[in-house]
Amino acid sequence: MNSRITTRDIRRMKSSDTPIPMVTAYDYPSARLADAAGLPMILVGDSLGQVVLGYDSTIPVTVEDMVRATAAVSRGAKQALIVSDMPFMSYHISAQDTLRNAARLIQEGSAQAVKLEGGQVLAGTVRRLGEAGVAVMGHIGLTPQSVHKLGGYRVQGRGEAAAARLLDDALALEDADVFALVLELVPAEVASAITERVRIPTIGIGAGIHCDGQVQVLHDLLGLSLDFTPKHARQYLKLADAIRSALEQYADDVRNRAFPTEAHTFHSKPARAAGEVTELPPAEETSK
Repeated sequence: MNSRITTRDIRRMKSSDTPIPMVTAYDYPSARLADAAGLPMILVGDSLGQVVLGYDSTIPVTVEDMVRATAAVSRGAKQALIVSDMPFMSYHISAQDTLRNAARLIQEGSAQAVKLEGGQVLAGTVRRLGEAGVAVMGHIGLTPQSVHKLGGYRVQGRGEAAAARLLDDALALEDADVFALVLELVPAEVASAITERVRIPTIGIGAGIHCDGQVQVLHDLLGLSLDFTPKHARQYLKLADAIRSALEQYADDVRNRAFPTEAHTFHSKPARAAGEVTELPPAEETSK
């Protein structure tokens, strides 16, 4: 079996101009499929709040949620580098809390790296984690954990001043030693400029084609949503319709007694021939 991909391997992909595909996964079977498809990185995103748990945002997601999902993904993927999101307010209150929460994702979740949302203000936090031996991926542009402050899920970095702030954020995080940087909902021109300027890989989501890699939500790629697909996502399958159709057929078969059939049915063993000696099961003990 090949060894697991490392953060060093990811950095080398930028230097060798090798595009980096990354996808989210939130459970064991999805992780197995992503690993089998050869994805070098899997993100256990706090987007599980919306995609899996049915919340309106990522904000209600807890460290416990992320530990459990990350552990499941880690059991399923044996070669991909696994990055786990640190959820809302799990890395802001104190250095002790930040280290404790990151340690849980690494020790209990078996992640190889964690991801933090934010720019220059988090440089010190990234350094502290690095000093403790934790690999960190950065995330700037649209930061979903700040959705209320941002006033919605809006493209970030439009305008000269906003673009300059994003570049400063990227440089500060690079200096703090993040191994890669997610750029979310950023104008393609800004993402391209940041990618050219930094030495670390940039991973885009809604940030154009010139990033070093791309990350997408697995459920968006597979068309598992019944009612919404983001502009930045391409549906490679439309599984929602196929799954609904299959479930409707199953329900009809049960109602019409067309399932189960004889092929799905078990029977008692045939009666033994007369006089055949059989071994009796041990008698249950009786109280004396």
